[in-house]
Amino acid sequence: MNGQSIPLFDAQAALGFVVAQASIIEPGVYRTRYPSVQYRDLIPVDTSGSEFATSVTYYSADQYGKADWINGNADDIPKAGTNRAQHQTGVHTAGIGYGYGWEEIGRAQLLGINLSSDDAAAARQASEEMVDRVALLGDERKGFTGLFNAAGVTPVAAETGGWDASTDTNLIVGVLNQALINVFNGTNTASIADTLLLPWTKFNLLATRKMSDQSDMTALQWYMTNNLYNVQTGQQLTIRGVRGLDTAGVGGTTRLVAYRKDPQVLKLHMPMPHRFLPAWHSGPLRWEIPGVMRLGGLDVRLPKEVVYLDGI
Repeated sequence: MNGQSIPLFDAQAALGFVVAQASIIEPGVYRTRYPSVQYRDLIPVDTSGSEFATSVTYYSADQYGKADWINGNADDIPKAGTNRAQHQTGVHTAGIGYGYGWEEIGRAQLLGINLSSDDAAAARQASEEMVDRVALLGDERKGFTGLFNAAGVTPVAAETGGWDASTDTNLIVGVLNQALINVFNGTNTASIADTLLLPWTKFNLLATRKMSDQSDMTALQWYMTNNLYNVQTGQQLTIRGVRGLDTAGVGGTTRLVAYRKDPQVLKLHMPMPHRFLPAWHSGPLRWEIPGVMRLGGLDVRLPKEVVYLDGI
């Protein structure tokens, strides 16, 4: 321009520019909440442990023994004990990153503007969607099952199924309480579910239908204040409509999931949450910012405290 030569593109300067831009972009990207991701509100996540561990080992225990009358001089005292089992969950590496091209970097440097954060946000979103998928549905390639299809949890057919606008709301309430009671009875009254997950179609039905002709409350509003968990503990039951449960049951039917949301019951292992690594010059016209994470499967440690009711 005007007889002046255009300076050659400095790859090292471009790398420095990308590094500086990444330090601005990444904090904002990690502060963003992604509404399509469900697992963070449904499952306790454990980020402790070594980032490069190949597996997570834990132990489950089941106590046995019953006190009884004995003779004061007896030597055959009834004994209590604990059966322990060891479990291992593999931890695997996954990756998703982003990058910039020669023209994009050069234009931003020339005009003194920031690089777009769109690709970084897309990479972060993709990482969260993968964790969500593994946490809820598992991954056959790694032998993982998820919250909707956990190994060791046997599905049960709902006593009243096929809910629609004509189904008696009292029968629906009975099924919801059935899920809570199944956990209660399955643990010999030691625990009761504090979380109910419903398919969106059934959740919407409860949220929009009146409990009765004599009440202005919806079935959902009525149940929130008149469920067994609330009455028994005085605490609020969590009821959520969740994507993916409309076809999660046996044969592609609807599935209700009831469980106690506690790390003792279930836990997702993520010893290395998603992070972006330092930028590097990957080729003549590309600068990349890799993203990696290390993820284990969902451990359902106390399967008796998780209940599936199918065909609701």
